[in-house]
Amino acid sequence: MANLVTRTYVASIRNHQQVRDDLNSLGFAASKLWNVARWTCDCIWSETGTIPDHGTLKAYLKSHERYADLNAQSSQAILEELAEAFDSWYAHRQNGNGDANPPGYRKQGDEHPRSTVTFKEDGFKHDPDHNRIRLSKGANLKKSWSDFVLCEYATGPDVDVQHVQQVRAVWTGKEWELHIVCRVDTGDPDPPGDRVAGIDLGICNFAAVAVGDEALLYPGGALKEDDYYFQKERATCDDSDSHKAQRLDRKRRGRRDHFLHAVSKDVVAECAARNVGTIAVGDLSGIREDADWGDHGNLDLHGWAFDRFLEMLEYKAAERGISVERVDERGTSKSCASCGTTDDSQRVERGLYVCDECGVVANADVNGAENIRQKVLPNLVCDGGDRDNGWMAQPAVRLFDKSTGQVAPQEWASREP
Repeated sequence: MANLVTRTYVASIRNHQQVRDDLNSLGFAASKLWNVARWTCDCIWSETGTIPDHGTLKAYLKSHERYADLNAQSSQAILEELAEAFDSWYAHRQNGNGDANPPGYRKQGDEHPRSTVTFKEDGFKHDPDHNRIRLSKGANLKKSWSDFVLCEYATGPDVDVQHVQQVRAVWTGKEWELHIVCRVDTGDPDPPGDRVAGIDLGICNFAAVAVGDEALLYPGGALKEDDYYFQKERATCDDSDSHKAQRLDRKRRGRRDHFLHAVSKDVVAECAARNVGTIAVGDLSGIREDADWGDHGNLDLHGWAFDRFLEMLEYKAAERGISVERVDERGTSKSCASCGTTDDSQRVERGLYVCDECGVVANADVNGAENIRQKVLPNLVCDGGDRDNGWMAQPAVRLFDKSTGQVAPQEWASREP
């Protein structure tokens, strides 16, 4: 059975000098359409008191002159991005962040910046034999025969670009590059074994992994340090939508994604090395709406990238033949994984769990991860017997090493940037 996963490959443009002007025109057009849509949102907001969704924006603007500057699907992607940005801002406000600003206009002084342009199925044609991608222009930017941009691309030596689903033209600040989204068949690998691992996701400790006789802990300190640094740097920007602020936002997102990739890759590799065939992870969908962690906690919660992490974990695990099951994590932080006793007072500190019934002492996040693991092991009896649970108190810590950009054992990792 085919195992299809999504991959995004970054490709350089070999004929950059020939296509730069055309890509600039598309990038400027994307910013102009964003600004028209942003102004339309203001008008609808002032008239109705509501923010239009992307469907409403498309209905309003499909006949607008700026809409026709891009391929129809590319224009739709711009409007979807703006609607998503408004949703994100509104969620920040709901979570108590009074400093959050709605998405602004894309301007650099009197000029428009080069925005990312997304080309979906109808907007590109791929020639894999010659490493070329033809990108469609909008009706307003076509000139006689030149109704498309023909990019010759180059990727890494081990990359085979096939089954392209989407192409994004991205301005890096110095040049254009292509982000090519592909569906890749990784085959149907056999699972490494039949063991089960449980994962508890958190903020201070980003992930705790329990395998039944061993535990791994992945601190989230690197993410929190980045958040503090970029918030501090962004506060120095005179305009929250300035070029500097946007550059900081891009860099922050890139570093966060790299952290998530590194941790998910390491979790899967460590599970495979321990013959794990199934990973159980707490289902956190809806937690932002259901939980109230106070003003500071809600800010942390909104920035918590667990959904993005789970996407990475699932496709990386699938490549190893490991299945990922999302299970209800209700009560897993309050129950003893050794005897099953539930008591709110047993989590005596943020990182310590002590069971008054059986006397077990455990790392609180590891205890939660073991409870999640047991949810897919219904035949496991927690009777508080002679089962060895000392490993729950002493997890192996694996840190994100900023010097290498990879995860390593605590004794090897450097925390210096």
